[in-house]
Amino acid sequence: MAGERPRVGYLGPEGTFSEEALLASAVPDAIEPWPLPSIPGAVAALRAEEVAWAIAPIENSLEGSINVTLDLLAGEPGGLEIVGDVLLRVRHALIGPQAVGLEDIETVITHPQVPGQCTRFLHGELAHAEVLPASSTAEAVRIVASAGRREQAAIGTRLAAAIYGASVLREGVEDRDDNSTRFVWLSRVGEKRAPPLLASAAGQWKVSLVFWGPGAESPGWLVRCLDEFARRSINLTKIESRPRRRELGSYMVFADLAGRIGEAPVDEAVAGLGAMCDEVRVLGSYLSATAAGEPTAQ
Repeated sequence: MAGERPRVGYLGPEGTFSEEALLASAVPDAIEPWPLPSIPGAVAALRAEEVAWAIAPIENSLEGSINVTLDLLAGEPGGLEIVGDVLLRVRHALIGPQAVGLEDIETVITHPQVPGQCTRFLHGELAHAEVLPASSTAEAVRIVASAGRREQAAIGTRLAAAIYGASVLREGVEDRDDNSTRFVWLSRVGEKRAPPLLASAAGQWKVSLVFWGPGAESPGWLVRCLDEFARRSINLTKIESRPRRRELGSYMVFADLAGRIGEAPVDEAVAGLGAMCDEVRVLGSYLSATAAGEPTAQ
């Protein structure tokens, strides 16, 4: 409705890292954060025009890519595009319903992506505890806070602990203090409004794309694909493959490159790539974040 702030869908409930990334990258009071139960749910809400944009995690500096986001971007042709990204410094905290000793904790609940970022702490000081999954770190904190069981703890954000009335038992349980997650802002193709991103969050132009083709059936195919960029002096900042969820050996390749659609070398490279592939999809051409920001709410 006219006069309402546009909604931005994110993995909820309140207190997730996705919400922190949203708040850290958007102009204050320019949008309405809209929590949804899952990353696919946030993307579905965007496709259904229930939200103006969505934000989703796409890679972590310790654990690598967030596969569900990559698969969503490659799963349906067209419709959505990446229009920006943000890097968030990730601080994990051990959270309980009340102050207890680590020896009292029998179960740790958190998002499945988190244990790999906190291996030293979990395998060292909490080696006796069982780790169980939750749909998000904030949901893990909500479960622990509402259950009130002293033998249960969660790994999540300080923001979630404050929201759900829980106690921070230990801060900084991540393996490295430079742990960062990259989030992408998603829009419907043809959306005339630009997302209200903070100017400080933007840096150099980046193009994200996915492609697939003969692959292993043609020796040197991938090398020839990448040469389209190398011989035009286009820097690839990321490249990785994912199964296409078909027969074994069928893969798609994701790549990020420096530059933008509309620049002759980039357009020529994408066209050359298309001549060797079954499909090439440009997932977005956008200004990319250059440095990791801190959460806005502590």
